[in-house]
Amino acid sequence: MTDITPKLPLLAVAQNLRAIGLLVAGIALFSVQDLILKLLSGNYPLSEAMVFRSLTALPLIWVLVLFDGGSRTLFTPGMMRMIGRGFVVFAPYTLYYLALAALPIATVVALFFAAPLFITLLSVPMLGEKVGRPRWTAVIIGFGGVVLMARPGTDLFDWAALLAVAAASTYALAMISARQLGRSETASAMAFWGNAVFLLCATLLSLIFGAGQFEGATHKSLAFLTRAWVTPSPQDLALMCACGVIAAIALTLLTQAYRMGEASIVASFEYTAMIWGVIFGWMFFADWPTRTGWIGISIISGAGLFVLWREYRAKRV
Repeated sequence: MTDITPKLPLLAVAQNLRAIGLLVAGIALFSVQDLILKLLSGNYPLSEAMVFRSLTALPLIWVLVLFDGGSRTLFTPGMMRMIGRGFVVFAPYTLYYLALAALPIATVVALFFAAPLFITLLSVPMLGEKVGRPRWTAVIIGFGGVVLMARPGTDLFDWAALLAVAAASTYALAMISARQLGRSETASAMAFWGNAVFLLCATLLSLIFGAGQFEGATHKSLAFLTRAWVTPSPQDLALMCACGVIAAIALTLLTQAYRMGEASIVASFEYTAMIWGVIFGWMFFADWPTRTGWIGISIISGAGLFVLWREYRAKRV
């Protein structure tokens, strides 16, 4: 009988490489969606963009469900947990989009990547995990980078930075609460229920703000939330619908990446979003991080990557 033991590590490496490829592709697509939503944020309300995005994504995700086990994968014992996960995930993405309306893309992305630091912070009370001194040190340093970029108490402070930090913390909560879900549910099923919740919540926001009774805010984030619905131009409608196509594909790519690969390895490649944030900000909005911005980006990225590396090391011991 042939001994296959030496091949197992190579198989794991191959799976991780495929997962990394899927995640990098998904992050690139989501970065394009960030760009589109920032371009639309000055003329349309967030709820309108999200409704068209979710409606467009719905049939596309349904096709993915059919090819990934069929409708039976939607109605499993974990269905309510998947729906609950959709509500939890809705909060960070909404906060993130609102921050995008007011801040440079690279700044929002950098602040959002405090999420691994929040995950470490929350893993102690929620999962009972033990966190050593090196990781606590990295968390403290990483949050120092967040403060540096947000610059509270200065004339350069914009409270939209708090929206990005809140997005990171609620995203961490979503990841902590759903850590085990991917082991029993398909990527397309989670994407389907997540999109359904997005559509429901976007519709509710439309009912609250869509008539324009709260319109008139001068801050870009509040204006993006409270602006009344307007009839989009054909080009802008196409952009909103393109977000649905992007969401359907990218959500599935990311979920599949985490189902296939080791999370502590795959997650480090989410930081490729920083590259796209800087490139798109420079190309479309003439935004280029200041020296302080670069220092903050480096601190947050370094601390987050160190936390992920320590988690990987701990699992190998």
